[in-house]
Amino acid sequence: MTFLVENAWADAATTNQSGGLLSMLPMIILLVAFMYFMVIRPQSKRAKEHKSLMSNLQVGDEVATIGGVLGTIEKISDSFVVLAVADNSQITIQKGAIATILPRGTIKGI
Repeated sequence: MTFLVENAWADAATTNQSGGLLSMLPMIILLVAFMYFMVIRPQSKRAKEHKSLMSNLQVGDEVATIGGVLGTIEKISDSFVVLAVADNSQITIQKGAIATILPRGTIKGI
């Protein structure tokens, strides 16, 4: 009565897969190289550029903060910067919040 069902026989000649980690090694090396060149290296380059920017700040520089506030540097301390954002209006921010130095005259042109 088993004309639709065939017998299932175990494969007598099982293939032995060897070299598990050794065959994966090129893929792991490729993944590490990809992560280095696409993530780690650009991030460390941006951090180095931002550190250089922080060390080159001077009184009178026009800057933009990471929050989008534009102002002129009035006073610089170790951790904080005082920005003049309008006539008779100053704010104190952390140095790390400065995103970029603008060309002189940019704020007056806005």
